[in-house]
Amino acid sequence: MLSSLIGRIVTFCARRAWLIIAIFALLGVASVLVSMARLGVTTDTGKMFSADLPWKKRNTELSRLFPQNDDTLVAVIHSDIPEQGRATARQLAQALSADRRHFTIVNLPDDKPFLNNHGLMYLDKPALGDLLDSITAAQPFLGTLAADPSARSLFGALGLIGEGIQSGNGVPDSFAPELRGFAESLKAAANGHPQDLSWQNLLAGPLTKLSVGYEFVIAKPILDFKSFQPGGAATNAMRRAIAQLPFVKSGNAHVMITGEVQLSDEEFATVAQGMTLGLITSLVLVALWLILAVHSPRVIVPILITLVTGLLLTTGFAALAVGTLNLISVAFAILFVGIAVDFAIQFCVRLRGQRLPGGRPMPLPDALALTGAETGHQILVAALATAVGFLAFVPTSFVGVAQLGLIAGFGMLIAFIGTLTFLPALLHVFRADLGARAPGFARAAPVDHFLREHRKPVLAVFTILGLTGAALVPTLHFDADPLHTKNPHSEGMRALHFLEQDPRSSPYTADLLVPNLDVAAREAEQFDKLPSVSMVMWLGDYIPQDQQAKLAMIQDTASILLPTIVPEQVAPAPDANALRDAARKAADQLGAVDGRLGPNDPLRDIQQSLQRLSQAPDATLLAANTALTRFLPDQLAELRDVLQPTPVTYQSIPHDIADEYLLPDGRAKLSIHPKGRLSDNKVLRRFLMETRSVDPNIGGPALEIYESARTLVHAFVVAAISALIMIAIILLVALRRLLDMALVMAPLVLSALLTVILIVTVPETLNFANIIALPLLLGVGVSFNIYFVMNWRAGVRGPLTSPTARAVLFSALTTGTAFGSLAASQHPGTASMGRLLLMSLGCTLLSTLIFIPALLPKRDIDKE
Repeated sequence: MLSSLIGRIVTFCARRAWLIIAIFALLGVASVLVSMARLGVTTDTGKMFSADLPWKKRNTELSRLFPQNDDTLVAVIHSDIPEQGRATARQLAQALSADRRHFTIVNLPDDKPFLNNHGLMYLDKPALGDLLDSITAAQPFLGTLAADPSARSLFGALGLIGEGIQSGNGVPDSFAPELRGFAESLKAAANGHPQDLSWQNLLAGPLTKLSVGYEFVIAKPILDFKSFQPGGAATNAMRRAIAQLPFVKSGNAHVMITGEVQLSDEEFATVAQGMTLGLITSLVLVALWLILAVHSPRVIVPILITLVTGLLLTTGFAALAVGTLNLISVAFAILFVGIAVDFAIQFCVRLRGQRLPGGRPMPLPDALALTGAETGHQILVAALATAVGFLAFVPTSFVGVAQLGLIAGFGMLIAFIGTLTFLPALLHVFRADLGARAPGFARAAPVDHFLREHRKPVLAVFTILGLTGAALVPTLHFDADPLHTKNPHSEGMRALHFLEQDPRSSPYTADLLVPNLDVAAREAEQFDKLPSVSMVMWLGDYIPQDQQAKLAMIQDTASILLPTIVPEQVAPAPDANALRDAARKAADQLGAVDGRLGPNDPLRDIQQSLQRLSQAPDATLLAANTALTRFLPDQLAELRDVLQPTPVTYQSIPHDIADEYLLPDGRAKLSIHPKGRLSDNKVLRRFLMETRSVDPNIGGPALEIYESARTLVHAFVVAAISALIMIAIILLVALRRLLDMALVMAPLVLSALLTVILIVTVPETLNFANIIALPLLLGVGVSFNIYFVMNWRAGVRGPLTSPTARAVLFSALTTGTAFGSLAASQHPGTASMGRLLLMSLGCTLLSTLIFIPALLPKRDIDKE
């Protein structure tokens, strides 16, 4: 009855071809308009999971309470010397702060007045003592420079060292690093290539080591959510500002942009490029395979029109059903092309096989009606089973695949309707050619015979492979880190990898919100004792230890040094002649003690460079003066500031720092930084297990990565079992025999186990992107299996010689072409998706063309 009904529907659509075409054309136009108005894309991997999950709620609450940490652009500045990086960061922050069109907040996290003033307080007492001793020993030197912050004064001070040696006073060992720094800078200046001298490295070495080696500018951009790259305009504005910075122009500073906004925009650009190119490529290559499958352009063009129209209708459904696609559901287009074309190929190959008793082609109207009656119910069962395989993922907490399942599931139903209504109408209008001979693989008859005669050894081999795959299932590894699916060569990811090398700037942190600062202090102490924890950042870290003792040490040094480095009057800038005279005098003074210097004494190099500078042109001397003293005034000012700290209390910590860790209601946040690279999932798991042992309410990026994996794996297990059960029920209802259902399901399970073997052997790591191979495996596999089993039940004796085998083979080739286009993507996640889809498709094809013919009971075939 069902076959007859489908046959009549096909006949009606062929007779009313132009009406059916007009209806689908209107639906296609409406779908395009709806998609343009409503469909968007998000690259936020955080939105791939249900907001109702406990860990998701925890992280959402943290983001709500501390919004300044979300949706940011981060400029990472690396420079030849710290002062150049600091100057570049300040100039960039000033430029971005003035750009109210693109930025709301601009922050210099490591360059705050409070931190600059209290920097010495955060050193350990031994390190603080050594630094203060070094600064005190340099008092005469610093006093001279403060009164005359120029190369003239520097040359004079170096010359005085020679006089001191001549008088029997040696150079303190603590001053050796400074002398080596002067020697290198003077040599470069004498060679006509002056390089800025880092007074920060010379005078505040331990403080410099506290930084991560980079300067950061964190900006909160104004996002344009109407654009596919919401941060694009702000990022371009930041790039324009960076290009105008002096040290960037000179090549002394290099700036890379990263941050959540940049990574999302980069990922969308890469994914969109890969998907667009993949879709176009797959359509072109599908057309080429169709030429080999059905030969006639009058059949190929209707298939392609049906395919494109079905894709438009599915896109319109996606716009209405979900509105915003994610990085997984955006793949629905290529999946639709890869799977839906199977229905059309099955219909058209079987159509071209319709023959009259004499072997002549059947008239097209009769052939369409008969093909609809013979294959319509097979395509219906395949479409329902495929749709169920996808729709089983809709109720799961993994929103990424749930969206894909919803879109692809209904897409299969749309493809089925189009194949049995729109395609016959187009075939009628194009006057499809049935060809001179029936399609099929006559040369495959020996293979059919071999598989029937040797079915037991063949089945034994597949049984061994299946058991091997089952044994390897526990070894499958899922990588839940969303950063691993991004392009590692993009600017944002390269900058992020630099940050990951230092635990203080690692993106993998665990965050915890506790009731008050007292609880924060207790738990911070416990976290610090964990082997996997590098450091714990909370507001209490800004309260220095041993304050009174350190303040006394600093005040002692300040009482000696401050009167010296706060001159009443500063000498005017020298001209070239004054610089030349100073260089000559200093060279002579150092030359007089040449015999008392060791062979590797930096004073030897200093004397030679000063001698050359005393004979250098004016331009060389003036350039040397600029390079040697460019940052001296600022460093002296910072030295005066850092020698005058005040006691630190919670109340004295500025709001721009306190707001990072303390809420108005008294709740406090701790940021726990890991030890080791958390991009290694074993390290991540150990870190979370240890931190949870202290407090189970941990949140933050590290938890999100870990719990995402657990949620995803659970979702796939539940959905896969549900899908298999529902597919089995559909097959049982449609086929009405338990044996037939088992014959369809067995190859499906086998292809999954064969895919496991390939994943482990290649190897290929499962991740957020490529995990969709599982629902696809169910969809494609069940379709191919249904055709063979239903043909066997209808009495087809040679499965591999039938038109169905040809249709299955070319369906697989077209599907593989669509998926292969993904494998060539520059986006690692998309590429891994394509690779795994090809693996699963290959295993499915092997199971369908080899395992099923051997599995079909020989005696039943012979009885037909």
